Parts: sequence; C-alpha cells; structure tokens
Amino acid sequence: MTNSETKATLSFSDGSPSLEMPIYKGSIGPDVIDIRKLYGATGMFTYDPGFMSTAACNSSITYIDGDKGELLYRGYPIEQLAVNGGDFLETCYLLLNGELPNAAQKEEFVSTVTKHTMVHEQMQFFFRGFRRDAHPMSVLVGTVGALSSFYHDSLDINDPHHREVSAIRLIAKMPTLVAMAYKYSIGQPFVYPRNDLSYSANFMHMMFSTPCEEYKVNDVLVRALDRILILHADHEQNASTSTVRLAGSSGANPFACIAAGIACLWGPAHGGANEAALSMLEEIGSVDNIPTFIAQVKDKNSGVKLMGFGHRVYKNYDPRAKLMRETCYEVLQELGLQDDPLFKLAMALEKIALEDDYFVSRKLYPNVDFYSGIVQRALGIPTALFTGIFALARTVGWIAQWKEMISDPEQKIGRPRQLFVGAEKRDVVSIDKR
Repeated sequence: MTNSETKATLSFSDGSPSLEMPIYKGSIGPDVIDIRKLYGATGMFTYDPGFMSTAACNSSITYIDGDKGELLYRGYPIEQLAVNGGDFLETCYLLLNGELPNAAQKEEFVSTVTKHTMVHEQMQFFFRGFRRDAHPMSVLVGTVGALSSFYHDSLDINDPHHREVSAIRLIAKMPTLVAMAYKYSIGQPFVYPRNDLSYSANFMHMMFSTPCEEYKVNDVLVRALDRILILHADHEQNASTSTVRLAGSSGANPFACIAAGIACLWGPAHGGANEAALSMLEEIGSVDNIPTFIAQVKDKNSGVKLMGFGHRVYKNYDPRAKLMRETCYEVLQELGLQDDPLFKLAMALEKIALEDDYFVSRKLYPNVDFYSGIVQRALGIPTALFTGIFALARTVGWIAQWKEMISDPEQKIGRPRQLFVGAEKRDVVSIDKR
C-alpha cells in the first residue's frame, strides 16, 4: 500500500480534538480511511458488526461492484472468463498468478495439478472413522485438515516453494476428497483419479463410475460443471475467505486454513444457499402451490423466505446468475429434463419472480445459487453434496487469498475489538453468602 497524500478529518461531538487520518485510493472501488492509529490517539474503537464498512486487507485478486452487478477476477469480467476464458484450471492459474496462462504455461500447470490428484492411500482408513450418513461437509472439514498429517514437506508457510506446492496439492486433491465423501456415503468403492481426463471430467468420473460400469463423459455436462467451478472460484472478502485469512494470520498451515474455510462455508447463510433453494422447491411441491407460496413470502408474519433470490452484495442482477441460467437450460435440454416436475416448478417460480412488481422493486432476482442447485441436481449430485461442490470450486480462491496474505508485509494476526456491555468489575463472595 502506497502512502496517501489525502487526509480525512474526523471531528468528535464530545469535545475531543479533531484527528487527521490518511485516505487510500484503490485502483477501482471505494476509498478507505486508515484508522489504525485511532485507538492510540483517542482511546476509541470503531463499531462495525458484520464488517460491512471495514476493509481488513488490501487485495489485487477479486473485485465486486454490487450496484453495477460486476465481478472481476484479476481485472477480467466473469462473463468473459466463463465464455472465452477456457476451462476451470485456466481460472485457477489466473487467480494464483495474476495473469492468464499462455499455451505452454497452461500445459505445465495442468500437468502439475494432474500429477497431484491422488491422495495418500491411508486416507481410505480415515474415511472409515465417519458414519456413512455423516454430512459431506463434516467429512471434508476432517479430511482436508488431515492432509497436513500426510504432507509435512510443504508446511513451511515462510517458504514460497512450500506455499506453491500446498496450493497445487489442495486444488488437485479436493475433487478426489469430495468424490470419496460421496462414494463413502452411498457405500460404493472409491474410484481413483485418471490422468487422461480433464479436471472436471475426472471429478465426474470419480463420482459416477463404478468397477462394473465405466462412466461415459458427456461434454455438455462437463462444461456445465466447469462453469459452476469458474463462477464460484472466488468472491472477494466473504465470510469463508475472511475465515481462511484470519486462520492464516496466526501462522496456521494451509490445510488447516482451508479446513476452517470449509467449516464457515457450511453455514446455510453462505455456502448452503443452493441447498436451501432446492429444499424450498421440494417443499413447494408443484406449480399449483406457487401462488400460495408467493403470498406467504409477501406476508411478513408468515416466516416463509424466498431462497435463491437476491444477494447481500449484488443490489442489481448477480452477473453469475445469467451465466448459470444459460447452463441450466443447456443441461436440462441435453438430459431431456424440461418436463421434470421439479424443474418445471423452478422455471415457473423464476418467471413470476422476474415479472412480479413485489420482487422486481426489491431487486430480488434469481441468484447463482438458485440455478446452480438445479444444475447440480440434474447432473446427479445429491443435495447434501452441493456445498461440497462449492468448497471444491472456492478452494482456489481461498488458497490465492491465503498466499496473498502471507506475502503481505502489512499483515498482522487478526484481532477484532469489541464493545463490552457486560458486568463491571465486582468481587467474588463465598458460596454461603450468595
């Protein structure tokens, strides 16, 4: 971060002297006021629950403009990356290195990732410690954290080479672990990765093939999964990314940091949104029940929520939703599922939400979670695994943000402050006098 010539003058209504604070300008987006010296100068903290007005770091990876409905990875619009930017591993390279690869760089990167897709054979025994009906996210928290037990040769966070190796390992092994979690839950044998398949095709092969029946790769479905991964690869300083950065600020190893991110992503308000959206559709049941459901949503006292619509950051249309909508229709067409009752219900609900003044005026447009849940169900991915697919996609964003944080000379261990509203100092009295 460069020194700032611009200053902000803070004045206080309690008679405290005014204070000048530096203002820093980003390449795009809001300016920030540097308040690091506020406590030392005034004895006061700022109060910002949810950190909606606080920049906890400087970053050059992802930029979001919620009012415009804009998402940029390293300056590239998500629309261009999803349509013209090649496959998911090109996006991974971009997020990790700052630039899109040329042909030689991509070939080397794909080869390196592919050679790291297998996990230690002992991980099979680790899985057996879980109940078969354990939620896939609990399995992933445990198994990703356990990777640090198997790969001691890349845990020195101060060594750039170790950081690079850990990044590759996490990106390469996450599809294998997610597929293993699925296979374990349904009692099928684990399927080893295949080096002759692309990243997304290999994942689908590990998910859906069995020793008695080879999985036939469908390019339309592989392309759909690839788009899901690209659209979810990073999303600035969201809750799980902030969790990864906070865990990393203590010097924790990268596998532990990503496990912490997975735990945060598990929350229904974050990564569980697409699972919640599909559960909502199943509860509505049929197209005939939509008018009653819509009436309940509009009734503030009903407690019924419209899941998969609107977004905390995007005050306009989620740019990822349009792309996911295209993929949704392609997949339904490819699989002949246009007449499937649940999908007909989803499309009818989408139509109403896009036309009803109640939703349009509140900008409650369908978001990426609404469509990605539908696509994943069509691909044969069980609802409980939706958040696991999200974790698979977001791993590259988490690890890119972690690497950036570790190399930032201004980074310190995270230590948020508080407004204490509990009891003042008091004395302990003996139990017979209480």
